[in-house]
Amino acid sequence: MAHLAPPIDIGIPANQRQEIAEGLGRLLADSYVLYLKTHGFHWNVTGPMFSSLHAMFMEQYTELWTALDEIAERIRALGHLAPMGGRRYAELSSIEETQQAPEALAMVTELVKGHEAVARTARGLLPLAEAAEDGPTADLLNARLQIHEKTAWMLRSILEG
Repeated sequence: MAHLAPPIDIGIPANQRQEIAEGLGRLLADSYVLYLKTHGFHWNVTGPMFSSLHAMFMEQYTELWTALDEIAERIRALGHLAPMGGRRYAELSSIEETQQAPEALAMVTELVKGHEAVARTARGLLPLAEAAEDGPTADLLNARLQIHEKTAWMLRSILEG
């Protein structure tokens, strides 16, 4: 005999959970597109900065990979399905995919823009989480903001040198 799960009752109304989950879906899509871009740049970087950028990009895509699971699991905890698939991510993401490997400093520039885009998406969702008194989502968003803003600063510093 199958058991039906009880309705979700975590203190956040269904409409707010849906709105937050949709915002987290956009954050997931942005993060996934940025992950793919960063991993591709890791594989394809060349030039005198190869060693340092290759290692930096690996550190960044590894962190993004872990974040994808955290974001998707928060969507699930809110009672919604996490978006999936390349086409769906392309529809939801504010970040354009990169089709060809640019030169090393252009890669850095693209990643600065990507991290700033993810930060904007996270920051845009923060008021919804706070209005719903959704502390776990607000914590996740604040953690993502810290990481993306710091990463953008570090990458920007390479361009200023």
